[in-house]
Amino acid sequence: MTAAIVPFPMANRRSLIIRQARYAAQLSPDAAGDHIQRQLKIQAQAMRRRGIDEVLISQEVNRLETSIRALLLRAVSGVIR
Repeated sequence: MTAAIVPFPMANRRSLIIRQARYAAQLSPDAAGDHIQRQLKIQAQAMRRRGIDEVLISQEVNRLETSIRALLLRAVSGVIR
């Protein structure tokens, strides 16, 4: 019997999301986009090393990106500091 490895939902990792959004907010729009993509790639690679299924990785990375970009939008619009 083989068990499936299910990751902790990336979108719930508030400290990671806040840290990445705050850093990206300090960059130019192009650099911020590059930074976010680099961080998403790092998280995907970490999940691959743990043996998580590619479909789950894709879903989690998409959710993480949405969470980071939503918080970044709030940060640059002055809603959060």
